[in-house]
Amino acid sequence: MRAFIEQLAAAGELLVVHEPVNQRYELAAVTKKIQATSEKAVLFRNVAGTTLPVVTNLYGSHGRLCRLIGAPTDAFCPVWAETLRAPRTHEIYAPVPTGAGTVECALRDLPLITYHEKDAGPYFTSAIFLALEPDTRVPNLSFHRSMYVSDRELRVRLGSSHDLARYQKKAEQRGEALEAALLIGVAPEIFLSACYSLPYEANELELAAKLQGRPIPMRPCSRIDLSVPASAEIVVEGRFLPNVRRPEGPFGEFLGAYVPVGDNHVFEVLAVTRRADAHFHSLTCGTPEDLRPLEALTAARVYEHVSRVVRGVLDVSTRPNCMITILKIKQEYEGHGKHALLAALGSNMDFNKVCMVVDEDVNIYDLNDVMWAYLTRGPADQRAMILERIPGFYRDELKDHWGRLAIDATMPWGRSAEFERKRIPGEESVDLARYLGEQSLK
Repeated sequence: MRAFIEQLAAAGELLVVHEPVNQRYELAAVTKKIQATSEKAVLFRNVAGTTLPVVTNLYGSHGRLCRLIGAPTDAFCPVWAETLRAPRTHEIYAPVPTGAGTVECALRDLPLITYHEKDAGPYFTSAIFLALEPDTRVPNLSFHRSMYVSDRELRVRLGSSHDLARYQKKAEQRGEALEAALLIGVAPEIFLSACYSLPYEANELELAAKLQGRPIPMRPCSRIDLSVPASAEIVVEGRFLPNVRRPEGPFGEFLGAYVPVGDNHVFEVLAVTRRADAHFHSLTCGTPEDLRPLEALTAARVYEHVSRVVRGVLDVSTRPNCMITILKIKQEYEGHGKHALLAALGSNMDFNKVCMVVDEDVNIYDLNDVMWAYLTRGPADQRAMILERIPGFYRDELKDHWGRLAIDATMPWGRSAEFERKRIPGEESVDLARYLGEQSLK
């Protein structure tokens, strides 16, 4: 992560805040205010209550995510799919000595950030859990918010559809604690791999190694039987206690509201180590840094599935919210769009609340353009399919996310000439400064 921060600074994509900020609300408020007008990362040098600098909005730009994997801004999904299919050409791990370059500390020494007005307390939001499948010992990377209770206890909500929840359940049925490590401040390739959902038996560290193009240096933990990426800024070692649940929440989630109090898993903290000059990564839920990676990797998952079933799929977007999926296709036959929709609906059972498909001339990252295609390229009633009473997002006791809406916004087959988009020659190359001089359009 440190190298990534340095790259952003060199490229002029890092804002530095020297003014003191409070961990309770103020840091999150300043972050969100900056994100309203800028995609730049933000480094807080002076955070009250901790000696560690805090960095945020590292991943709040779709263009930045594309650069990380070497993709054009309109081709994240195809390039990601190529990476998944590519054979690994090197080892996954490169072992390094225990504790090399690290110091011990307590949880209270880390930034304890409270983000939203009704949050139950400070939360670790960017932390990636690393754990091993109890039988196969295959590692898994996943995000789960963690509420700070004390230096010895975190309370964690494990999503029922996540592999880590299955690991914990398997260990609990044996009466065993599940060892795990929280990684805070990891290399971008590890962060992106944790965002992506691989099959249960797959190794997400192997994906990270493929993205990096080299083995990942790994060091053993001090208190648990687990190795972690040596470059991680902060590592919290511990274990999920079996058959123990305690109140956690409320917390302001990525969908924009509060998740209520619930009895959730207890993580016993056994050790905390950090790099001597560690930077803490803060992520404000529901802001661009939370949504852009979730959207990009959800879209990549849909693309990978649909392109195996239906030909002619060019790209997928899940903006402006991962509950919507928008596919871009090159039509090859009548009904092509509806085939793509059917494949998309089955690609992700959590998030595909609305699926839309458009032609190749539509900007799938602009919902205005997508809706224009739906409203101008055919009858509204004949191009929408409502699928009732289908379960959706896994955490949905009141069934607010049940049901599906599928919309074919492609041109009628064989009539593309009638729907050619008008254009003005030379519009793309106009330099307004030549015509307006120093006048501002704002």
